[in-house]
Amino acid sequence: MQITSEYLERAIEQLSKLPGTGRKSAQRIAIHLLKQNDEYALKLANAIIDLKNKVTRCSVCGNVSDSDPCKICDNPKRENGQICVVEEFNDVYIIEKTNEFRGRYHVLGGVISPMDNIGPDQLRIQDLLKRVGGNEHIDEVILALNPDAEGEATSYYVNKLLIPYEVKVTRIAYGIPMGTELEFIDEATLSRAFTSRSSF
Repeated sequence: MQITSEYLERAIEQLSKLPGTGRKSAQRIAIHLLKQNDEYALKLANAIIDLKNKVTRCSVCGNVSDSDPCKICDNPKRENGQICVVEEFNDVYIIEKTNEFRGRYHVLGGVISPMDNIGPDQLRIQDLLKRVGGNEHIDEVILALNPDAEGEATSYYVNKLLIPYEVKVTRIAYGIPMGTELEFIDEATLSRAFTSRSSF
């Protein structure tokens, strides 16, 4: 195949590296961008540059933010006694959309995964222990990690480390999502739903 534009090919190559974007999708995006006016392209380029240069990590919770500390940690209306522990900063975004949790967060930055050479020292677990043992007066730590093998192992590890702090450790409920039929639920989820059942 004869390449008609090295610049277009380079754009397709870079776009295809985005998560969930194959070569055909990258090609469609590149051609779409090529058809846009200069102002649109400049705004997109500036947004990407600002994303890389101006977004930082909160030194308290580890969430992404435009300021340090982040708006959640800096908000006096948030409940100080609860910390919700999550794997990544996008989990904070998902939980915040529910408007159910009014406490504060702690982003671990991943989970323990020996297969990927990620141990406890690569995560922000020690920072969590400092927060719980510090001046924040934490009453409850809520573990909201994914219900897979790595998430379970990390939850178990964190729970064991928190025992000396005499803080209540809970976890979010796992089970069958609303509107889902039983025939489409995998065995592990169904088993956990039975184990975690509560009074009606």
